[in-house]
Amino acid sequence: MTTPVRRPVASLWIGEKLQYLNQICLLSHVQAGHPTTLYCTDEVSNVPEGVEVRKATEIMDIPMDIVEQTSASFLSNVFRYKMIQKTGAIWIDCDAFCHKPFPDEMEYIFAGHGFRGALNCGVVAIPQTGELMDRLLDYYDNLPPAPPWFNKNQLRKLGRQDESLPHAVKIYKAERTAFGPQAFTYFARETGAIEHALTNDYLYPVPFQLNDIFYDPHGRVEGHFTENTLSVHLYTNGTKPWWRKNVPLENSYAWRMCQQTGVNPADALE
Repeated sequence: MTTPVRRPVASLWIGEKLQYLNQICLLSHVQAGHPTTLYCTDEVSNVPEGVEVRKATEIMDIPMDIVEQTSASFLSNVFRYKMIQKTGAIWIDCDAFCHKPFPDEMEYIFAGHGFRGALNCGVVAIPQTGELMDRLLDYYDNLPPAPPWFNKNQLRKLGRQDESLPHAVKIYKAERTAFGPQAFTYFARETGAIEHALTNDYLYPVPFQLNDIFYDPHGRVEGHFTENTLSVHLYTNGTKPWWRKNVPLENSYAWRMCQQTGVNPADALE
């Protein structure tokens, strides 16, 4: 029985080596039948078989000088929408594990996460054209003096930044999520697209604050899942260093997903 061909998904990697959690997440989409593309800024030595590798410059010029002053997530927040606009693929973070294939009929795929309810943009599908896409790209391409949702405290932090820094870097240093969840949530509300938001259980069934559960051999991760769950975000940016440098404990969720995808975690530790 052949696996049906499903909607394409894509992500971005900055660096020369994936961690095992990234490998299992990319492979989970391949094994679910999604054509999976990884756009790269460098030559990556350990991309799993079945993942198509393409140059990130096919989507946009890569301002590595800005990335070096911010983070990889800064670039992914801009890259995400330009990639969707050009290709129509579903954006997936490299730490989003495919629990079930994304339905063909879902035009919008995004959801809130954690306990605060703000939208996350770890998995995103939106129309390639339309007001939401236009507003997001205009924000990134024509940065305002300050994001329109900044409160007084954020504005003060912005005002204290070194004037010699690029404007994007000053905004990032004032508020790290100003280019990610905050921007996406604001423009989704402004355009009314927020009415398409899915509930947390679709894409972020485990709250960020509980992410240690993925490495606990006695943790019942699946207890957070519902029949709606399509993706499981593993939050590698919040993973404690020990888990990034050691193989997962037997029977933990991370260990079981390595078994499911055929990845040897010992080969791709931090």
